Amino acid sequence: MSTDQAETVEQRIRPPSGASAIVLSGFYEGLEVDLDRERLVIGRGLKADLALAEATISRAHAAIGFEGSTFFIEDLGSTNGTLVNGARVTRQPLKCDDEIQMGKLRIGVTLPR
Repeated sequence: MSTDQAETVEQRIRPPSGASAIVLSGFYEGLEVDLDRERLVIGRGLKADLALAEATISRAHAAIGFEGSTFFIEDLGSTNGTLVNGARVTRQPLKCDDEIQMGKLRIGVTLPR
């Protein structure tokens, strides 16, 4: 792959700046994470990108990702499931101000407009 092709792939994968996830309640309330990578795995396991000591979430519970021009949430086979705005999902595009729930953990999403 040439340098120009590698740069094009890198530009296509990198999410736009300004996207973030913020914990809305619980022990981690107020924790904000930039969504500045292609995929962010959330869970209680040490291998999760965002490792949170929350007993009601799985070791690798869900991932927030970026594909094409869209952010999405994907449940990773968790025990308690992943909800977006109260509805259980396996994979779903995200919109600004969506609320994700994993066990007792509630996460708000802010996306660039």
